[in-house]
Amino acid sequence: MAGSESQGQGLGELTDAVRQFAVNRDWEQFHTPRNLVLALLGEAGELAAEFQWIPDDMISEALSDSEKRDAVGSELADVFAYLLRLADVTGFDLEYELKKKLAENDERYPPSLSRGSAAKYHAYE
Repeated sequence: MAGSESQGQGLGELTDAVRQFAVNRDWEQFHTPRNLVLALLGEAGELAAEFQWIPDDMISEALSDSEKRDAVGSELADVFAYLLRLADVTGFDLEYELKKKLAENDERYPPSLSRGSAAKYHAYE
């Protein structure tokens, strides 16, 4: 997998690195939950723009271009950094929250009923 050299770094270490980046620049004062949510949305929009107007069947080809791949990777990193920072500032453990959500969704979307379907969970109740 591309970029696998950093796969071993845990969320805690990454959160610490993003926090230290902000501290070193005295940016904590700007990192309010509202500002971080807005920044996260802005970066998600920039990520979406990288895929805008590319037909679904052309995504793989587009991502084989090194410039496009670098641009998408950069936007993914921005989204991830703001998500880590928001969780840090608001006191959420992302690993715990994701595991909890996966368990909830496992109940909501039983494989025997939801496999191959994009229906919302209430369709299976």
